[in-house]
Amino acid sequence: MNKIALREQLTAFLHEDIGFGDVSSGLIDQRETSFATVTAKMDGVFCGMDVVLELAQMQRLVVESCQPDGTVVSIGDELFTLRGKTRTLLETERVLLNLIQHLSGIATMTRRCVEQLNDPTIAVTDTRKTTPGLRMLEKHAVRSGGGKNHRLRLDDAVMIKDNHITALGGITNAVARARMLAGHTTPIEVEVETLEQLHEAIKADADIIMFDNRTPEELKAWRALVPSHIKTEASGGITVETIASYRGTGVDVISIGQLTHSVTALDCSLNLVGGIKHAVTRNDASAIR
Repeated sequence: MNKIALREQLTAFLHEDIGFGDVSSGLIDQRETSFATVTAKMDGVFCGMDVVLELAQMQRLVVESCQPDGTVVSIGDELFTLRGKTRTLLETERVLLNLIQHLSGIATMTRRCVEQLNDPTIAVTDTRKTTPGLRMLEKHAVRSGGGKNHRLRLDDAVMIKDNHITALGGITNAVARARMLAGHTTPIEVEVETLEQLHEAIKADADIIMFDNRTPEELKAWRALVPSHIKTEASGGITVETIASYRGTGVDVISIGQLTHSVTALDCSLNLVGGIKHAVTRNDASAIR
C-alpha cells in the first residue's frame, strides 16, 4: 500500500471529522492517558492494520497489538489495542472505526464469495465500483479477503464495453484501434453480450473476453468456443448468494461489484481501559479546551 497516499487520505479524514477541535474530548484533562481496546461485534475477516499503524503514528498513539489483515475473527475477539492521551484516542475513534469496519466488511464479503464459489481455477475479483477516494483501501481489503483486483484505473487496460463498441462502429474496429494506439504491455478486454459479438471478439484476437450477464449454462457453452490463449471473465449480476452456481463454468475470472459497493460494515467497538489520573480542579480549568 502506498504509505504517502494513505497518510494524505487519513489527514483529510481527520480534518473532516475533527474540524477546529473535538469539543467533547476537550472536557478531559490533557494529562490523562488510557488504553483503548477494539473488539469485534460480528464474525468476519479483519482488515485495516496499515490504517491502525499509520493513524497511531500520526496521532502519537502506541499500538500495543493488532491482528494481521486477513485474520478470521469472531464476536468478542480483540482486533487491536492502543495506548496514549485519552483526548487523542477519543478524537481519533470515529475515523479509525469507520475505516476498519468498512474495510473488514469488504474483506468478509470477499472471503464469503471465495468460499461459496469453492473453485480454485476461478479468480474472484472486484470492479471499479468503489467509493471515490477509497479505492486503494477497498482494493487492498479485497486482497485481504482472498480475492484479486481488476484494473485499478482506466489507464491500466483497454476495456471495450458496449458504448465503446457503438462509438467505434463494432468490435473489430475497436480492437484494431486499441492495438494501434495502446502499448504492447496494455491488455485489451472486450465485453460481449451476444454470440455474434463473441465470434467477432475471438476473430479480433482480444486478450480477454468478458461475458456480460450470462447464465452458468451459457458461460460453459461460450467458454468452449474461446481459444485457450484468450482469458475469459464473467460479470454482471453475480452475488454472494448466486456465485456457487458458477462453479466449474471454466471461466478464468468472476468480477463482482458487490464486493465494494454493497457491503455491510463489520461492527466493532472501542472501549477505554483506565480512569482519570488527574482530578480536575478550578486551577486546572486552563488545561481544558
